[in-house]
Amino acid sequence: MGTSKTNWEEMKKLGVVFMLALFYCMPALAGTIVLEGKYQQKNVYVINSIAEAGVGFCVYEVTVNGDVTSDEVNSNAFEIDLSVHGFKLGDNVIITIKYKDGCEPRVLNPGALEPQPTFEATDIVISSGGLLEWKTVNEQGKLPFIVQQFKWNKWVNVGEVMGKGTSTQNTYSFQTTPVSGENKFRIIQKSQEGKEKKSATVELTSDRAPVTFVYNKKTSSIEFSSETNYELYNVYGQIIKRGFGNSADLSNLPKSEYYVSFDSGTQKFMKK
Repeated sequence: MGTSKTNWEEMKKLGVVFMLALFYCMPALAGTIVLEGKYQQKNVYVINSIAEAGVGFCVYEVTVNGDVTSDEVNSNAFEIDLSVHGFKLGDNVIITIKYKDGCEPRVLNPGALEPQPTFEATDIVISSGGLLEWKTVNEQGKLPFIVQQFKWNKWVNVGEVMGKGTSTQNTYSFQTTPVSGENKFRIIQKSQEGKEKKSATVELTSDRAPVTFVYNKKTSSIEFSSETNYELYNVYGQIIKRGFGNSADLSNLPKSEYYVSFDSGTQKFMKK
């Protein structure tokens, strides 16, 4: 019985030694970076670093759609070449970057797989009632269409419609709120990197009566003659309040000079 117990203890010790040896032979795993999106005819660039142990580099494996790439990752910086995989524009792509403990790589262009604003507006019209309609082709991914209206001497975002993201013809519509007199509208799309694409501008002359306003000192509010979008600015040009309605509460604002943009124009007033 004593001999059997001794042998068992020795086997356990050997097992522990074996597991430790196996552990130290394996790469120290820390984490994974996953980039998922659509092929946009762009490659991905990665800044690498020396591993924490001082031997080798941080990244030890890169896969594209599950296949290990042949890209040379043993350098301070490397490129993940997607052009060699036979992708077509808009194909699904999943990039997995595996790295060791104590370090972390940095992807220089993480938006490389994000949809780009590639649409072409083949038709854009607006009805007398303010219904904006447009048709597009050549969308390469789902991005929102931002509806913009030119008023107060600038383009103002007034709504969004999510794009369908397909290259075939797509049809969209959005109900706008025209201001009195001349109106201009357009649609734009923006990528995560800030790239923009704009449609042509459409115009509409509205017969809506101009909106007027008065400052009611008793209630400390602006009262409009009809419902309108508005923005309130201080003397430094900073927006301090915006909204929609037939009044704006100013009770929490100090006495001062202000500017209010509403309907199709901007006017100055004094809160006393």
